[in-house]
Amino acid sequence: MHQERTIMLIDGQSFYASIEKAGRPDLKNKPVAVGDPSRKSGIILAACPVAKSRGVTTAERVGEALAKCSDLVVIRPRMQTYITISLLLTEIFESFTDQVEPYSIDEQFLDITGSIGYFGAPEEIAREIQTHVLLSTGVWTRCGIGPTKVLAKMATDNFAKKTSKGIFKLGFDNLESVLWPLPVHRMFMVASRMTRHFTRMGLCTIGDIARLELNDFKRRMRREMGKQSDIQAEYYWQTARGIDPSPVVASIRNQLKSVSHGKALRSSLYRKMEDIEVVLLELVVEVCRRSRRLGYIGRVVSVGAAETDGQRSASFHRQVTIPHPTSLSHEVASAALGIFRKHWSGMPVSHLYVALTELTDDNVIQLTFFDDRIKAYRLERVTDEIKDKYGSAAIMRASSLLQSGVARERAEQIGGHYK
Repeated sequence: MHQERTIMLIDGQSFYASIEKAGRPDLKNKPVAVGDPSRKSGIILAACPVAKSRGVTTAERVGEALAKCSDLVVIRPRMQTYITISLLLTEIFESFTDQVEPYSIDEQFLDITGSIGYFGAPEEIAREIQTHVLLSTGVWTRCGIGPTKVLAKMATDNFAKKTSKGIFKLGFDNLESVLWPLPVHRMFMVASRMTRHFTRMGLCTIGDIARLELNDFKRRMRREMGKQSDIQAEYYWQTARGIDPSPVVASIRNQLKSVSHGKALRSSLYRKMEDIEVVLLELVVEVCRRSRRLGYIGRVVSVGAAETDGQRSASFHRQVTIPHPTSLSHEVASAALGIFRKHWSGMPVSHLYVALTELTDDNVIQLTFFDDRIKAYRLERVTDEIKDKYGSAAIMRASSLLQSGVARERAEQIGGHYK
């Protein structure tokens, strides 16, 4: 008989804000949010429970949050710190099971099926993990437990987050009594648009979907959403019933398809070719550096751009195949600049994007008669080592010091937020 799996989804409560409060004991009982305090139009990335009790919500404007809560302490995000602590959580989880799959920076799946014999019942393991994480990081975690990943996720979001213990077990034995009475928008992956569809179909609770026969549900979905909705119907029907055969995957190593970087720009500042080229070259440098770090060279260079003059908008995405696979900045830059000059309509640019595709391992490099490519790679790798040791801003093109340059700002950020 096949053994039923035991899976956890562990979530860090108000992750960014909790980390900030853990490092600042003076903020223990104060409302704290993470965002850019210098930009009232910026958004709140996280808010602690005290701030939430005062009406502050994630994703609202900083100015709106301060209007609700005048003593709110807004702290600029430190993304590298949050990533480091997320990796520490992974290490803690791996002391209980080798099957740990990060789902987001503050959520991770654990398959503890084989760990119960060593560490005790699932609830005991959850309590031990909570204590270990709290003592190590100051972050309180909530844990949903179930036989499938989707049930573990819904157990966390709908129940564990709402209990003082922060632990809830949702299984096929209590699915009908506990999960099915919930409104349909509480089902995993059902947002406002799908909620409206289900409501029009008369399906107001999760159980309304789960109790239908699959073929009947498909027919209703086709009437509401068209003939192409069968795959969606099967997905939502299985989710309502907690069916999810997907395993917890400790690491996913698919062949990388592309290496890319993009940047949103204030179009009013990027009207001239000489200003746009500065950013384009900076993106090329980042793409090539990352390609070398990952051990890839690419044969196809792609450039994308969005343009607007305030009334008209246009965009393009073009690519060119170069003679030899490369991750040398000057070779990729030559191709990227050629693409942009050919296809830019002349309007101010609001977004730029550069990518290297058709990747192969860089253990074999094509030599040429007229260029010393080996010497060029050695120089690039020495530059990479200096940047890795002292930061991305340690060495940069002189053009990046111009007002149009963004490399210095990007060097202080991860994913668009400050480190």
